[in-house]
Amino acid sequence: MTAINDCQPVAGCQVLNDVDAVVYHQRWVVIDAHGNIMKRDNYPALARIKVALSFGYLVIRAEGMLRLDIPLDVIEDDDSVVREARLGQHVVRVIDEGDLAAAWASNCLGVKARLAKVHPDFPVPVSWW
Repeated sequence: MTAINDCQPVAGCQVLNDVDAVVYHQRWVVIDAHGNIMKRDNYPALARIKVALSFGYLVIRAEGMLRLDIPLDVIEDDDSVVREARLGQHVVRVIDEGDLAAAWASNCLGVKARLAKVHPDFPVPVSWW
């Protein structure tokens, strides 16, 4: 049974039951080397990534890894980090979280990966997930 406050700030990763996290539901995605959004169906290792919200940060952890803190509410004004990712046949505008986050995700999952935030101006229908 899923609680009303259940959400996944990072799509495919740990589910949180936190009313404060609902506004961040699936705002972040992990992208593979081909630009595809990774889903737990194809990448079950996503389940080992634990998330929390703490003092304005998305805190990401996994066993054997140092924690990674990503600011929750950054104003996206740097077009050089805007990318396109694919989810099936859909194209999603995302903001790349940088090389440190990419190294963390790649090391954690054992494949080349990047962490990205869905662009705040890009509405993502829930049915895509």
